[in-house]
Amino acid sequence: MHILGLIISLLIIGLIAGAIARLLVPGKQNLSITATIVIGVIGSFVGGFLGYLIFHKDANDGFFQPSGIIGSVIGAVIVLLLWIRFGSRSRV
Repeated sequence: MHILGLIISLLIIGLIAGAIARLLVPGKQNLSITATIVIGVIGSFVGGFLGYLIFHKDANDGFFQPSGIIGSVIGAVIVLLLWIRFGSRSRV
């Protein structure tokens, strides 16, 4: 039951981070809700990794932190920019 809560919270954080990233990146992105969640979840991992490299903090310091959510959004923006840059080449 504990794992189910973790998965649901990851999906919700992923949706929020992905949606904010889509709002911050200019231009139109033709992405579904599922793609937005995937970008947000991957962005959370990217943001967490970058946060660990910069601040040397990890999940043991707490799951829900403002810096963690901000890091998730920053990571999602990075992933979305990469998605736009390299994803459009495969569609041509």
